[in-house]
Amino acid sequence: MGRRKHNSAEARKEANKTLYVAKLMNNPTSPRKTRLVADLVRGVDVEKALGILQYNPRESAPKMRKLILSAVANWQAKNEGARMEDAQLYVKQIKVDEGRTMKRMRTAPQGRGYRIRKRSNHITVILGSRIEEAPVAQAEKEETK
Repeated sequence: MGRRKHNSAEARKEANKTLYVAKLMNNPTSPRKTRLVADLVRGVDVEKALGILQYNPRESAPKMRKLILSAVANWQAKNEGARMEDAQLYVKQIKVDEGRTMKRMRTAPQGRGYRIRKRSNHITVILGSRIEEAPVAQAEKEETK
């Protein structure tokens, strides 16, 4: 029973070597607003995504741009000596999950109090390389024939 866990852990570690991830936890913006920005860059090349985020007026755009730059730095740490342009990096996956919600009270008429929910979110960016994935896709096509 222990061997199976050990093998799956090694397989997971091998799979994670080709993933280039960056996370931002407890970003103080509502997830709904942040998802609008995330939808703009999902599946887009990194260079183009950085350009889109640089000129986007929304509050989440600069934070997401910085997060993508962090993921690129993680890619460079795993692939020393390689050029980013040659790898054709793109935003493979971007998730915006709901984070902690701070609950506050605002005074209201006639002695009442209205509840204010200050939402936050967690953003996860996973970069992929179109060059690394191309041989895998071709091998899968050949297997199905």
